[in-house]
Amino acid sequence: MPESAARLNRIPPYAFAVIGDQIRNMVASGIDIIRLDIGSPDMPPPEVVIDKLVQSVRNPNLHGYSGYKGTPEFRQAVARYYQNRFGVSVDPETQVLPLIGSKEGIVNLCLAYLDTGDVVLVPEVGYPSYSLGARLAGAEVLWLPVSEDNNYIPDLRAIPSDVSARAKIMWVNYPNNPTGATVELDFYADALDFCRAHDILLVSDNPYVDVTFDGYIAGSVLQVPGGPDYALEFISCSKTYNMAGWRLGAAVGQAKAIKALLQMKSNMDSGHFHPIYDAGVTALNTTLPHWIVERNFVYQARRDRLLDVLPAIGLQAYKPRGSLYVWARVENGDGRAYAEGALRWAHVALAPGLVYGPGGRDYVRISLGMSDERFDLALNRLVSWYQG
Repeated sequence: MPESAARLNRIPPYAFAVIGDQIRNMVASGIDIIRLDIGSPDMPPPEVVIDKLVQSVRNPNLHGYSGYKGTPEFRQAVARYYQNRFGVSVDPETQVLPLIGSKEGIVNLCLAYLDTGDVVLVPEVGYPSYSLGARLAGAEVLWLPVSEDNNYIPDLRAIPSDVSARAKIMWVNYPNNPTGATVELDFYADALDFCRAHDILLVSDNPYVDVTFDGYIAGSVLQVPGGPDYALEFISCSKTYNMAGWRLGAAVGQAKAIKALLQMKSNMDSGHFHPIYDAGVTALNTTLPHWIVERNFVYQARRDRLLDVLPAIGLQAYKPRGSLYVWARVENGDGRAYAEGALRWAHVALAPGLVYGPGGRDYVRISLGMSDERFDLALNRLVSWYQG
């Protein structure tokens, strides 16, 4: 067989694929593993969304191609969501593009915008696809220092001028994966000013915008004056409506970026199954604030139980106001060793912090997306392992 493409040498195997293979081998040998390493909601979507999918699937006219831009109804539903949720007006024809979840959009945007020698500004703790997509495109990743001391917000003033002159994309993500950090609109305003001054595309990855706690309401970069004309934002039904496996999201905002992303995507995929769009329209159009609040209360209760247990298992963390995770510092040792020990001896899978960049070495990420019974069993196993 011929050798695989050299571009694969720029990226490692995807970390969660490697972890998943290890877990499958352990399960095959009869070991019960509780997975707190992945951010997959354990509860179903709203019943009205499921009903709409079933109804649409039964329509014999909806089994063909749905179009590279998705359905007009879905794009319009996204535009209405931005108007109702953020008070932001976007054109559904030129400023909205469906995505197969946000992960696909992240990588395809990198391929659409980046060439060899370009620079991407990526927080040193963040979703792996920001850097992996850039490397697939042959670009250089500049890690932006972030830490718990500054609420995982990058200091834009510290970016060297020669770097900002070469940069083409800057990634931001709040509520943050993996840290749960949050920001107010003034940060988005500063980031937009910086990117406009240096001709950089500001991209906000915002899938956790509706997964928040303690009364906190997250915002959108598009709320900043000029945001829809100069920034791009990714949203997803995966976390907002517990539709992770449905793989439905959208890119919203800067029209030129939407056009470039569509050109790349239309050469890569053919869009979603039409009933998925119909169900997404129902999710976005139906008033579901009580459903979201009740779902978030479940996550918040798990977060609080986990925070109470952390001192007994050698971890420290602040209380996050958003996302599906607790980002915990390992008191004695590095995150990779801790996660390996938890999996081997407690049979609980955690995500090692290095998966999220060089700033995550001393951390593990713990997901709240597990049923209460299994979540509490996982905590008990971790206490027994660590205390034993």
